[in-house]
Amino acid sequence: MLVGIDMYSYHRYFGEVYPQQGPPPQKMTPEDFLTRAKELEVDGVTLENCFMPSLDLGYLGHIRGIVDDYGFDRVWGWGHPNGLEGGTNTEAYKDMIVNFQYAHTVGAKIMRVVGSSLAFRNDPHGPQLQRLEKMFKEAVKVAEDNDIKMAVENHFDFYSYEFQGLLETIASPYFGLNFDTGNFLRMLDDPVKAMDKLSPYVLATHVKDLKVQRGVSTDEWFFFSCTPVGEGVVDNATLAQQLKNAGYTGTLAFEVDFLHPDYENEDVVVAQSVAELKRITRSLV
Repeated sequence: MLVGIDMYSYHRYFGEVYPQQGPPPQKMTPEDFLTRAKELEVDGVTLENCFMPSLDLGYLGHIRGIVDDYGFDRVWGWGHPNGLEGGTNTEAYKDMIVNFQYAHTVGAKIMRVVGSSLAFRNDPHGPQLQRLEKMFKEAVKVAEDNDIKMAVENHFDFYSYEFQGLLETIASPYFGLNFDTGNFLRMLDDPVKAMDKLSPYVLATHVKDLKVQRGVSTDEWFFFSCTPVGEGVVDNATLAQQLKNAGYTGTLAFEVDFLHPDYENEDVVVAQSVAELKRITRSLV
């Protein structure tokens, strides 16, 4: 099993600063991110299309050259922040289809996609899932033609049993799950129990660890804020063992979204978490 980093961990460095956050200590380019990933001796990266300064195929070919030189496994990330908006956004669907070409250009065999998001989590789930089922059934044909698998993320939107139903209905080797270990917890859906149901479908991961941020309302999405792996309440060691038991050989990609204020900055947390994930992978049986 590989250890990696999702580019989104540095979202402040790429210019996306939440209203509750301060400015980053520095700015970053995709090239800077890849250099830092190489310094941390990771095995893989998730490249977020939203942080690419250009989606020109020439530029993406340049990025592929760096990733190839560093020997990274890679996932192409599409859909931040709201993806298909519960199946209501046909323009987003068209954009998702275009991104198969971008994924191919950077050499990714897996593309993380987003069906819905926390913005729609309180809308009725049934109609969203019905619309998404139709969209993903069509998109799977494109995925197969491009030999690129889609991994839909649990994006603080649906429960694990709902994802299980969607995955079983689509029933394609080109459609699986990007299992985010923190987002299920934020839905109060136990990640370990979720993994029991979903491990056979996992194609990619976002590994988060979380703890409560005091003084934040419990209905705020960042009530559970990110910590280094091993310092929060998510049992990522057990989740990694469940994945190994299921035959997963992809990347455990660490991700930070909202950093808990107990910690200095994302880069320090990334480095600490990469080290811990390497320790976890060495301990798997």
